[in-house]
Amino acid sequence: MKQVVTPTTVEVFFDADDIIVSKTDLKGRITYANKVFTDICGYSEAELIGQPHSILRHPDMPRCVFKLLWDTLAEGREIFAYVKNMTRKGDYYWVFAHVTPSFDAKGQVIGYHSNRRVPDRRVVAALAPVYAQLCEVESHHRNGKDGLAAGYRHLIDFVKAKNVSYDQFIFAV
Repeated sequence: MKQVVTPTTVEVFFDADDIIVSKTDLKGRITYANKVFTDICGYSEAELIGQPHSILRHPDMPRCVFKLLWDTLAEGREIFAYVKNMTRKGDYYWVFAHVTPSFDAKGQVIGYHSNRRVPDRRVVAALAPVYAQLCEVESHHRNGKDGLAAGYRHLIDFVKAKNVSYDQFIFAV
């Protein structure tokens, strides 16, 4: 279902009591989407199932943030992140995501579970310029792989300069 979506400048909001929930397989393909998720993003559940979660990736989101997310999950750890997503129409919405590995009875990771809540607007305002800077770093390289690596190094150095872990940074902003 590859389609080109052009970003708009329209922000979509959801209620503070709402929780966007999705599950993915190990490759990041959506296996479950709740009604709040489908209502916000504008895709039906049938359209989302089997699609990569990156179908919602907004171009303002630095790829290195997703690298950090996937690397953390691959280690079997949970992660919190602020993410700017894009709807089917190109509108955008911010979320505060909590993503966790899902384990089978033998302790093997079999997929991922994500709960997304209304973000703290103060944090969004503080992170937007950081994300823009990371996107800028990523764009100044000949290819995507080099850009991703440079953005990731910049992100890690930025957080280290604050003398905190990534999670501590996210909760301290």
